[in-house]
Amino acid sequence: MTGVRLGDRLLQIGCSNPSLLGAVSSKVGLSGRACVVVSDEAASARAARSAAQAGVLIEVTQAAVDRCPFDEESFDVVVVDSTDGRLGALGGTGRHACLSDARRVLAPRGRIVVIEAGRPAGLSRFLRPTPPVDHTYQASGGPSGALEAAGFRAVRTLAERDGLVFVEGTK
Repeated sequence: MTGVRLGDRLLQIGCSNPSLLGAVSSKVGLSGRACVVVSDEAASARAARSAAQAGVLIEVTQAAVDRCPFDEESFDVVVVDSTDGRLGALGGTGRHACLSDARRVLAPRGRIVVIEAGRPAGLSRFLRPTPPVDHTYQASGGPSGALEAAGFRAVRTLAERDGLVFVEGTK
């Protein structure tokens, strides 16, 4: 769903779902670059374990998600892992700062993909815990509204699959 290709320069923000990090990072291959920015030591450890399990090289950086320590226009694709509801929980100012900084490090014509927990279907809606819903965030358009507010264009929902929502925008 993310459209990451061989040779891409990938930045993932957050590591709520370690298997997602491993799967997406493996797509860049040896000719690409995979980086992840996490905000705490526990997420850093999850990301390192994910890289080892997937057998991929991932640069793990611990920093504030609204101040990525990378140069401008240094990534082709940015993936925001908000499967735990973190993007919505940041609040309006924090969310805007995070996505604006993601836009800063994104190359011209680069893409951002926000992955959030959706409404689980079938039996999984009873078995899988869902993150709390921030009603203000949802009322302002959720991930689509947040991406548009941060200056991204051509924002669209790619899919709702396996209890996840994939929303894309371009720089």
